[in-house]
Amino acid sequence: MDNHNSDQDQPLRRTQHETLRSRPDSNRSGLWKKIILGVAVFFVACFVMAAGLFMYYAKGAPKITHAQLASDNATVIYDNKGKVLTRLGTQNRDYVNRKDIPKTLKNAIVSIEDRRFYKNNGVDPVRILGAAAANLTGSSLGLQGASTLTQQLVKLAVFSTDAKDRTLKVKAQEAWLAVQVDKKYSKDQILEFYINKVYMGNGVYGMQTASEYYFGKKLDKLNLSELSLLAGMPQSPTVYDPTKNPQFATARRNTVLQAMADNKAISASDAKKAQQADVKSGLSSTHGTLQTDTKKKKIIDPYLKEVVSDLSAKGYDPNKGGLKVYTNLDYAAQKKLYDLGNNNIEIQFPDDKFQVGASMVNNDNGKVVAMLGGRQTGDVTFGLNRAVQTDRSSGSTAKPIMDYGPALQYLNWPTNRKVKDISFTYPGSESPKDPNGVKLYDFDKRFKGTMTMRDALIQSRNVPAIRTLQDVGMSDATQFLKGLGISQKKPYDLANGIGLYISTLQEAAAYAAFANGGTFYKPYYINKIVQQDGKESTYKPQGNRAMSSSTAFMMTSMLKGVTTDPQGSGTAANIPGLNMATKTGTVAYPSDIAKQYPSDAASDSWMSGYTKHYSMSVWTGYDHANTATGYLTQQQTELAQLVWKYMMSYMAQFTSNDDWTMPASVEKKGSNDYQLIGKSYKTTGNSDLDPKNNSGSASKSVGNYSSSDSDNSRTNTNGTNGTTTSTSRFGTTNSPTSAFNH
Repeated sequence: MDNHNSDQDQPLRRTQHETLRSRPDSNRSGLWKKIILGVAVFFVACFVMAAGLFMYYAKGAPKITHAQLASDNATVIYDNKGKVLTRLGTQNRDYVNRKDIPKTLKNAIVSIEDRRFYKNNGVDPVRILGAAAANLTGSSLGLQGASTLTQQLVKLAVFSTDAKDRTLKVKAQEAWLAVQVDKKYSKDQILEFYINKVYMGNGVYGMQTASEYYFGKKLDKLNLSELSLLAGMPQSPTVYDPTKNPQFATARRNTVLQAMADNKAISASDAKKAQQADVKSGLSSTHGTLQTDTKKKKIIDPYLKEVVSDLSAKGYDPNKGGLKVYTNLDYAAQKKLYDLGNNNIEIQFPDDKFQVGASMVNNDNGKVVAMLGGRQTGDVTFGLNRAVQTDRSSGSTAKPIMDYGPALQYLNWPTNRKVKDISFTYPGSESPKDPNGVKLYDFDKRFKGTMTMRDALIQSRNVPAIRTLQDVGMSDATQFLKGLGISQKKPYDLANGIGLYISTLQEAAAYAAFANGGTFYKPYYINKIVQQDGKESTYKPQGNRAMSSSTAFMMTSMLKGVTTDPQGSGTAANIPGLNMATKTGTVAYPSDIAKQYPSDAASDSWMSGYTKHYSMSVWTGYDHANTATGYLTQQQTELAQLVWKYMMSYMAQFTSNDDWTMPASVEKKGSNDYQLIGKSYKTTGNSDLDPKNNSGSASKSVGNYSSSDSDNSRTNTNGTNGTTTSTSRFGTTNSPTSAFNH
């Protein structure tokens, strides 16, 4: 009985033992199941979250229209009224219909960009996974990337192509829109949109236009090698430009041909034969017959040049990105200014080489309204813009902003403060070769004795201006100029008081501060930029208080007399009845080369001034002033005044003829002068400390010079203060270092 029970118990013990041994495996199995289940749940959760995020982003996706898909993505430039001025790049765009697109080109594009194009629905999960895997392994299978052709089209039509803008949100919206586009349009339509939209380098959009630009013929006339080249260019059109980088262009073309062979679009032998062709063979030297609006482009060329430069400075590529750029250009004013300089109707210029540079700004905000970069320039694109060049001395137009303006601002001078016009020698200019130093004269070689600051400015006398600058001091004069947006690396000296090397744009903006009551606005061209995705960047005036309202008012009061006073230097520009303030500037040749020219010859002539609404500065002269025919006669120096006069007369038709209001801090003194209320001023200054420059008096004309009043300056440059020669874009110019500072 016991043995029997023992025999029965034995198996039971083995079963229990085996059961105990099996429990760890069971636990491990359960643990793995939990891990797998957890991972699955995690991925499902991630997928759900990703799907939710995708739908959230997709819900906010911008709408995409047929016009966006079919149109080009050129940068469009608008005037201040919102009218199109020009289109950068695609004025040369030649749209090609899908029925005229060679099948070979379609095959080439699909082979290199999206082999599953005809199978996917706008996005391609297989490509996304393949590209991800290729990126991890470094395989060349990721060559095409994850974006389908449809996604690339959507990106070109709606979104920014800049890498910094390629956010997760943008990519999600891009994928969503690609699916919508794929549902609505056929594959052939999508290819047509893409082929006409891609950027192909050199400001050219679309492969039809690129065919004309690079090969001088239509797409249907290109061979396999040429079509393959075009198909591969959109990835990096600058790098693969066959005219500039034939080595890289060849490599890219060969990659396209190999992709076509791998995709069974062409045979291996055809691919090999085409790969052996010289990529430079058949390239056009004339770049086809690209249509442009030549007349309008000539009119706006200088302004457009500055806009394009400004776009680049702001970080935009005007040739890519489909920007809408709203400028401050008044096209009617621009055309009028262009006509004045080129038509020889209202103003008779001596010859076609005579040049003009001019800038006009809005006094109240600094908006650049119009700009003339030159005259009789021919069919140019972005030619020399003389309106912004700083190579030429501004002559006596510097006096209000460097001499008399600071005297009003810092010394509290009234407009009738007495100044001296007597014999003057630049302090410290004595040398062994010229022990008497360098003397400063007006063009008439006369000194008028003591006169008021108002009369000295109206008649544009040089010695009173330089003596005023001595009293102001170079530090305050420099600070005043800085407040008007004018500075230079080299310290200013006394001679700059009758000649600053600045542009017409700088001077127009500086004078505008007098016109608006003392605020300097930095001149600017662009009002608003709209990117393809609708993102806007608006630019507002940047202003700073440059002077008191009293300084601005009293300066304006004096400058009014330049055209109305019988002895004023700018009477040729007078516009009867119009409230305006102006200053002339005429630059004579330095004395060491003056003998080569007539006694009244000048190298440059300026006219700067303003109404209540606009400020304008005009430069006239020859690009190469130091040639036998590069000088201006006394009569020709008035042409700058005429350009200013006719242009401001035109603008006055569209604005009110407002006058300036006297500030509460100013009171009238006598019939035509003004002073600050409760402010004292000194009747002597630093200019009176030098006995050598305070022993003279009024004099009659000296030597064989005209006795007529003029703002021309001439300085004796014998000795060490001789002629400084500088080569500029205008040519070689010579100026006495003691009189003018580069």
